[in-house]
Amino acid sequence: MAEITAAAVKELRERTGAGMMDCKKALAETNGDMEAAIDWLRTKGLAAAAKKSGRVAAEGLVGVAVEGATGAVVEVNSETDFVAKNEQFQGFVREVAKLALETGANIEALGNAAYPGGGSVNEVLTNNIATIGENQSLRRAGRVSVNEGAVVSYVHNAAAPGLGKIGVLVALESAADKAALEALGKQLAMHIAAANPLALRGEDLDAALIERERGIALEKAKESGKPADIVEKMVEGAMAKFRKENALLSQLFVMDNKTKVEDVIAAEGKRLGAPVTLASYLRFQIGEGIEKKESDFAAEVAAAAGTQKAEPVA
Repeated sequence: MAEITAAAVKELRERTGAGMMDCKKALAETNGDMEAAIDWLRTKGLAAAAKKSGRVAAEGLVGVAVEGATGAVVEVNSETDFVAKNEQFQGFVREVAKLALETGANIEALGNAAYPGGGSVNEVLTNNIATIGENQSLRRAGRVSVNEGAVVSYVHNAAAPGLGKIGVLVALESAADKAALEALGKQLAMHIAAANPLALRGEDLDAALIERERGIALEKAKESGKPADIVEKMVEGAMAKFRKENALLSQLFVMDNKTKVEDVIAAEGKRLGAPVTLASYLRFQIGEGIEKKESDFAAEVAAAAGTQKAEPVA
């Protein structure tokens, strides 16, 4: 059996909101497997559904850029939040976002792109690491575009214009008035920043995620003790609810919390006299999916002294 450390219990508690003893039991039941322990807690109704695996921990900035009918978003990570306030770092992220308008999601192409003023993006990044004195990395990029309509950007918790912790792009296809589309796009982008949909439509949700959720729903339904046919109906109901709550178009619009997003878009298209289609969107949140190692100063001192600090769980 794997050793269940206090650090593991603490992490599981932070990620699920479950009680300490429940977290300890979950880890014991799953031989220390963190993801399996999360599923175990959820099966027992002791943890809320997690939309993403892993906690948001890495620092840095998300940058957005829009030019005409094209928008790009990039994520550049750093070790600490102090670097995100550095003007040199901010300028770099801003320029890289503009370059991503051409390279799109291809990180290799973006890294090799010519940087304004000389050198490549990768070379300037290396120089920034040396001069700022902290490790940095170009993690990901994305691009959206429309043939006719508007691409709208939104940054939540902005550190500077076009830079912040969450960046959203919304691509609206329509022949309607562009100013009206931009107003609609801004509201939709704010909704996306807050609601964090996992896909545009329910059928677009990741197949592996759906299977994981189905497994959890099945275990919960079985615990009801009801007949197999009822259990199956319970599972299907749970999955329909999961798809509805995690697909953008079927989510309830955060502005009124009663109208589906797809209905909001349809109504606006009718008002403007031209159909409006939400063609695509992108949402980048700084550090999502990255685990940041937490240093334990006391343990480091103990280790240096040759007496490694133990981590018992009471």
